Amino acid sequence: MLRPAHILLVEDNRMDIELVLDAFREVRLGNTVHVSHKGEQALDYLFGREPYHDRQQYPLPDIILLDLKMPGIDGFEVLRQVKSAPGLKRLPVIILTSSQEEGDLALSYDCGANSYLVKPGSFEGFLKVVQQVKDYWLTLNVGPPVEANT
Repeated sequence: MLRPAHILLVEDNRMDIELVLDAFREVRLGNTVHVSHKGEQALDYLFGREPYHDRQQYPLPDIILLDLKMPGIDGFEVLRQVKSAPGLKRLPVIILTSSQEEGDLALSYDCGANSYLVKPGSFEGFLKVVQQVKDYWLTLNVGPPVEANT
């Protein structure tokens, strides 16, 4: 990737947000990270609804890190809407959740998730996960072409 990536982190747990952001800093991830605390806020951002209509200030992300279990609009619904929307459906969505339930895993992939990662229980674990996301999704992976809006 020639420019720094834009990452959308969708997470309602403040402690997990801080762990992920601290891990990003620790592995020197020089990318822009926007945090949405609710599913509804993430959808507003992704669809460019107020207050996120300015794509210069709020560019579409290159990857989405998505928690599943959130109050209101949960991660499954965010995933469904993203993967069914022209212009968004090719965005890589990486599930980052505490759930190890087989049903959540199956439903995530059925809804179009590109990857499913279980949140580690320690900061060192978060460092490893973030390093692997950086190495694969932001370095090795060749992202999809941008889809023209229809």
